[in-house]
Amino acid sequence: MSANPTIWCATLLALAWPALAQTGPQPDLTEDQIQEIIHKFVQKETEFARARDNYTYRQEVRIQELDEAGRVRGTFEIVSDIIFTPEGKRIERVVYAPLPTLKNIQLTPEDEQDLRNVQPFVMTLDELPKYHVRYLGKQTVDEISCYVFAIKPKKMEKGERYFSGIAWVDDRDLQIVKTYGRGVGLLRKDYDNQFPKFETYRQQIDGKYWFPVYTVANDVLMFRSGPQPIKMVIRYRDYKQFKADVTIKYGEPISR
Repeated sequence: MSANPTIWCATLLALAWPALAQTGPQPDLTEDQIQEIIHKFVQKETEFARARDNYTYRQEVRIQELDEAGRVRGTFEIVSDIIFTPEGKRIERVVYAPLPTLKNIQLTPEDEQDLRNVQPFVMTLDELPKYHVRYLGKQTVDEISCYVFAIKPKKMEKGERYFSGIAWVDDRDLQIVKTYGRGVGLLRKDYDNQFPKFETYRQQIDGKYWFPVYTVANDVLMFRSGPQPIKMVIRYRDYKQFKADVTIKYGEPISR
């Protein structure tokens, strides 16, 4: 997002997760075991990404700009259906988009990239070479035992958007169940651009895959003109499989 009338994107700021950052790799896993887990969870994420391309769903986005007292001053809202044409082409159809009432911020193409790819982040084999992945330890999320990884881009290319943050990976299904971070990328220095920190939660939809279902942000964007509190909620609903032309092959389970 940008301060109106300029453009909104992110500054690279350190993410504050001291409890995890201080623990470091756990002694119960060797470096070879860590690399094996990374390899297998990225394979599973790649399989999920391919399968998700055969699903329709609804995405609901609401971004609210707050005043100094925490009251809603302006709103951006859009509801889209990700569907297939009769010819099988995957498209996005906007079903609800009232006139935005935001006063101090506005969305940019970078925000749109984040809504599509960064907030519902999937770590595929194609994406892995772009990132440093560091094991932080194990943690339980909603009674799910997870491996926890810090993820940040190795190098940023112009026009590309990246995830920077933390991912929780189910230690049985080896898929991401939660992410916390923000979108990052190369930005023009003359633009006053900021991106909020967000959390995205996934849910097992069909007994195989963990789909993004909810993203939330409650942050203060530090513009040159002053701080701007914002809230963002994204919901992903009504996942339905359209066709099944993807063959999924699972590897051997990791020894527990």
